[in-house]
Amino acid sequence: MKKVLVVDDSAFMRKVITDWINLDEELKVVGTARNGKDAIQKIKQLSPDVVTMDVEMPIMNGLETLKWIMNNCPLPVVMLSSITKEGAEATIKALELGAVDFITKPTNIFKMNEEEIKQLVIEKVRIAANVTIRKNRIDEKKIPAYRTVRETSKTNELKVRSSCINKIVAIGTSTGGPKALQEVIPHLSKNIPASVVVVQHMPAGFTKSLAERLNNLSQINVKEAENNEILLPGYAYIAPGGYHLKVNKDKNKYVINLTKENPVSGHRPSVDAMLDSLAKCTTDNVIAVIMTGMGSDGADGMKKIKMQKGYTIAQDEESCVVYGMPKSAVNLGCIDEITPLQEIAKKINKILEV
Repeated sequence: MKKVLVVDDSAFMRKVITDWINLDEELKVVGTARNGKDAIQKIKQLSPDVVTMDVEMPIMNGLETLKWIMNNCPLPVVMLSSITKEGAEATIKALELGAVDFITKPTNIFKMNEEEIKQLVIEKVRIAANVTIRKNRIDEKKIPAYRTVRETSKTNELKVRSSCINKIVAIGTSTGGPKALQEVIPHLSKNIPASVVVVQHMPAGFTKSLAERLNNLSQINVKEAENNEILLPGYAYIAPGGYHLKVNKDKNKYVINLTKENPVSGHRPSVDAMLDSLAKCTTDNVIAVIMTGMGSDGADGMKKIKMQKGYTIAQDEESCVVYGMPKSAVNLGCIDEITPLQEIAKKINKILEV
């Protein structure tokens, strides 16, 4: 039985989340807290295995509390966030600071009893409860601040580039992915003769903030993908939440196709959907990377890329937050190389000869 602490300034939310979590045989809410200061005291008293944490709270907010937890007694934390732009940015920051995952708060509290939301909360808390958080003291000086004005130098430079690309790098990830992507995309060379397409399991409203954050940290240009965009070298395209990202070939150009087709492998966006489209329109020019995440989305797609003589990389177990998606691909025998997270960008640069 895993012990859960529920932290939220709303008594209604504390009650609802507690009732939901207690429905699961593996979980038990041992306490609740109304703000971060209260949460710290409860953590000391109750020694929970996992914490659900509201982002916006009085006295001490979720981000401040998360920093304290990661620096003093690292625990798996699942954030509860609003879908506003500010809420999305705070969520991305929380994932950088060490939160395992997040749950989007419904905009209408009268929808709180929907079965789908209930099951999502239970599943995410259960997954997080089984994650081992390594002690890694946070130095906020090493986490770049959000920029209010997007840099334009990269964009101007890329406008004059040819749309001809030699390679496509396809990355799929889920739980733990936003932080893992920060160990990969910012370390890709600005001179890569390739486009990067990324599926990160994330709901609508958050992928734009993720793309902007990665863009601020990277040498290449990172953006949320748009329908009918032509893939350009030195660009990374993040699949928007709620849409599959597929790639079609039009003569010598590769074009993004965003669709609202049914979920694939339980997800939209789906890594399998992206990789399947690439396998159909390319031969040996794809480098496919499967990273941290729960489940098996991407495993079948990795196999198809391998069958087309693409190169396949899986993140190793030790550096994964959840070794699910990479493990599924490894078990299919379709992985060329199992690589620690910190070595993935270096490996991609080497293959691309930059």
